[in-house]
Amino acid sequence: MPFATRSADASIMVNYRRNRMPGGTYFFTVTLANRSSSLLTDHVDLLGRAMREVRTRHPFETVAIVVLPDHLHAIWRLPKADAAYSMRWRMIKALFTRQLVDAGVWIPQRTKGERRVWARRFWEHTIRDESDMRHHVDYIHFNPVKHGWVERAIDWPYSSLHRRVGEGIAGAVAPAMRDAAHQGSTPR
Repeated sequence: MPFATRSADASIMVNYRRNRMPGGTYFFTVTLANRSSSLLTDHVDLLGRAMREVRTRHPFETVAIVVLPDHLHAIWRLPKADAAYSMRWRMIKALFTRQLVDAGVWIPQRTKGERRVWARRFWEHTIRDESDMRHHVDYIHFNPVKHGWVERAIDWPYSSLHRRVGEGIAGAVAPAMRDAAHQGSTPR
């Protein structure tokens, strides 16, 4: 949640309060600067490579994830003494952007040569309990249906739902969402 403070030069700066709980489990929404872009799904292989590289250096468990054309949702579980999720997202964003440039993808620049791929900030929510976890996992897996990309959640290729179903995890999609996905409507 943002709040305003005055810096030494009296200009107003916005600060963001983030809940940092070592070993916590967090839900994230990370968006592109251009919400009409499809860079994430067009180059999902590069995004995956960036995430794996960061995870190798700074471990985290991806509990659930969905990648849509212009944004992604993910749930991460961090190591016990670690709450540095902002650093991980910063590294993933930088690596993905660098890989796009190296692949010859044209990307507009902000001032000072900064590439304009990602929205500057991301949204985070600390998972409180198992019920909150189930709700957010279901939200992630149902998101492509919500946005009209597919009629059934299982039809979206860039989702951890496939892994959960393959592992035989019961309740991979909540019953109301599963029924709505088969009917092509959203749950009430």
